[in-house]
Formats: sequence, structure tokens, C-alpha cells
Amino acid sequence: MRARLALAFVLVCFAASAQARAPSFAAFVQELWPDAQAKGVTRATFDLAMRGVTPDARVIAATKRQPEYGKPFGDYVNGMVSADRLTRGRQKIKQWSALFDKVERGFAVDRFVLTALWGIESDYGAEKDRWDVFRSLATLGYVRYRHPYFRNELIVAMKIMQDDRLPREKMVSSWAGAMGETQFMPSNFVDFAVDFSGDGRRDLWGNVPDILASTANYLQKSNWRPGLPWGFEVVVPPGFDFMQSRADFAQWQSLGLRRADGKPLPRAGLGYLFFPAGAKGPAFIATENFAVLKEYNNSDAYAVAVGHLADRLNGGAPFKAAWPADDRQLSRDARIALQKKLAALGYKVNDFEGHIDFDLRDNIRTEQNKLGMPPDGNPTAALLARLGVKTR
Repeated sequence: MRARLALAFVLVCFAASAQARAPSFAAFVQELWPDAQAKGVTRATFDLAMRGVTPDARVIAATKRQPEYGKPFGDYVNGMVSADRLTRGRQKIKQWSALFDKVERGFAVDRFVLTALWGIESDYGAEKDRWDVFRSLATLGYVRYRHPYFRNELIVAMKIMQDDRLPREKMVSSWAGAMGETQFMPSNFVDFAVDFSGDGRRDLWGNVPDILASTANYLQKSNWRPGLPWGFEVVVPPGFDFMQSRADFAQWQSLGLRRADGKPLPRAGLGYLFFPAGAKGPAFIATENFAVLKEYNNSDAYAVAVGHLADRLNGGAPFKAAWPADDRQLSRDARIALQKKLAALGYKVNDFEGHIDFDLRDNIRTEQNKLGMPPDGNPTAALLARLGVKTR
């Protein structure tokens, strides 16, 4: 109830503000045209894209909701890797077997990770985009959210509609402008979408050959390594020094780490020891392909969910270790507050958007060690309290 009341308050306030500043949005559109024209957008395309577009208060409200943050890590992963999603994913793999053969030959990305991405992003196409891509991107550009990223994406979306001869009604997206069944931002569409069906246009809204090949192309060009797992659950030996976070697989072997599923570690490569819910929960070694999945969506929880769904689709077992019942992942605001504190302590922070990368997890290990806490690299409310970080 409180969430609905809060959203209603945002809608009323934003609507009133937007009405009061209507000339400002008109000015935003007017100022956008020369940049769009310079990038090859025709006046007809521009007018078609922006016809009737007004700021959307629901988009602003959506910026406050991030499903990967603020809930137990295991709950998020288990919700993504559901029994129903596994069943239908296996059906899709069987249904499109011949297509997957062609995509794997062309892009060297396996069918299981592609199916996992497809399943998590749109439930294999069952969840349809319902937002007007131009209205969503214009709203975010207008309020300068992550400026100038969304303003630029708006212009790119116009160019896509024009160059791929897509009807205006086809241009639907997520609230943030991600398009199609595997959710490409417009710039990603330009860089990675392919016409695999050969019909003369790139269509990620229902053309399965284009969807799967484009997703494979995205991963391949993000340096996906064929045959390398995204990561795997490991058993950490008693007395292990948690300050050790990076090593090659031979070193991990010598340090006594073993895969929980009994399989051998990869012969070559580097891995990062990762405790997403703290030392009491499952431990993982993340590989270079984990970083590629985070190129797709910069979230550890998302990357683990995609990787685990892919493994399960390929016959893998559930995780061995139980997720801690008391796991409380930090909210996005709390993560940003922690990032600012770490920056104030002299650590390098690559962004202030709540992304806790592996470098920051190592910095967290250092601070935990100083404070006499288990140095597992997992950011917690207890750590924030010890560091004197106040959050709302």
C-alpha cells in the first residue's frame, strides 16, 4: 500500500511539475533536433518519433526500483532460475535446435547461455515491451538522468527506426529504453544486432533468428571465451585466508579450493574468489566470462542468475551450499554511500551508481580486515555502521 501511495505522490508531483515546465520540455525537444539532424535523422523521422511525446512520471518512479538490489542474493537468483523457466527453456532449446547449431557455428557462444539471457530478459518473449521507447528516453534525457547517455540513446533510437524501416508502433521498450526480447539499448542495437533471418531488417521483437544471433554477437564482441564457464561454486578449505581473492586456476588448486560439483578446474585462466552473500554463503570463482555477462547487465546478482540458469539448462545441479537466511543485500542508495566513503578513504571508484566491482570488493576486504571483520569482500550494513556511513 505504501509503495502505491508513494508512486501516486511521485506521479502527482511530477505531473504538476511537468505542466509548470511544459515550455522547458518543448525547449528540450527543440534543442535536440540539430543534434539529431547532424547524426543523419531526417525531419520526418524526428517529428514521427516525438509526435505527442510528453514526460512520463512512471519512468522517473522506475529509476528508484532496481530488482537486483535490496533483497537477499539467493532469493533473487532462485527467483530467476525457477522450475517453470527451466522447463520452458529446455523446450526452447529443443524447438530451435537447428537454429542454435547455426548460431553456435557463427558466433561460438553456446545455446545454454543464450537461452538463459533470453529467459531472464523477457521470459522467452512472453513478457512484451510496453513502453514507448521515444517517450521513455525523452523523459530520462529531459531530466538529465545519467546525462548525456539517455539523450544520446534517444537520437540513436530515431536512427534505428529510420534505417531499419521499422514502423513507429514497433518501437517499444522497457521503461529505460531497452528493446526486444533480449533487451538491447539503442546503441547496442546499432553495434550488435544482426539480420540473421535475411529479411532485410534487424528485428529483436519477435524474430527469433535475429534475437539469438544478435545476442550471441553481443557476447562474442564483448570477448566471450568459448568453453570457459562463467564461474562455478567452490568449497573453501578451513583456515583459508580470505584476503586471497585473485589467482590463476592452478594456484587456486594448490590453495586447496575445489569445485563443489566435483569437476576439474579449467586448465588455464584467471579467477576471482567471490562471496556474494558473505563467507557464510556459497563461494564462487568468477571467470573472464562473468565479466562479459556484466557487460550485458552490470549486476553481480544478474550475472550469477544467468550463469546458473545456463548451467541448469545444460544439466547442472543446484548450488550445494545454502544461502544465508540473514542475508540482507544493500540498497542502491546504501551502495552509493559506501562508494563515496571508499573514495573519501582514497580508493579508486569507477562510478557512483552503486556498482560494487571486484576492485571495490578487494578494497572492502582491506577495510574489513582493519576492523577485525571476516574479509570476504561482501558489503553489509554492519560494515557501513563500522565505517560511520549513514544511509537513508
